[in-house]
Amino acid sequence: MKKYISPVICGFGAGVLQIVPLIKSFSCCLILPLAAFLSLLLDQKANKSKERIPMSKAVVFGLFTGLSAALFGSAFEILVTFITKQNDVILAFPEMQRMIEGFPVTPEIKKDVLNILHTVRYELMNYGFSWIYTFSILINGLIVNTVFGIVGGLIGAQVLNSKNKSSEV
Repeated sequence: MKKYISPVICGFGAGVLQIVPLIKSFSCCLILPLAAFLSLLLDQKANKSKERIPMSKAVVFGLFTGLSAALFGSAFEILVTFITKQNDVILAFPEMQRMIEGFPVTPEIKKDVLNILHTVRYELMNYGFSWIYTFSILINGLIVNTVFGIVGGLIGAQVLNSKNKSSEV
């Protein structure tokens, strides 16, 4: 477990940044890949290693960074929503209604989707918690964060390997 401490630390940082209002827009495309890169860099610095980073290690570090970012980010998002009873779903509800009305599906499906969204909005506004919202935030975070964490780990390994190669010459 000790060898995977840097992905957990960087994932925690990325998870915290995922709930900051303006910064969270960049979480999947910038913050997560950067966190995976930093986890590899921290591991190299901690081990005082200039060896080539294998791609399998980059994938594992990216995966763990993404998983920890997803778990911490989801927990913080759910906690903040529980305390404030406000989040993006509540604020964007009118736009979501208009968007769903424009979907090319049957009226029954539109009605069911709107009923689910209305239930989630009601639960969040009145109780600060919704099982559907919690489940969707967690699943979304696990999928998106792990994918972008792995991408960041692979890119980070390439960057660090080329940097280490050029410093040897």
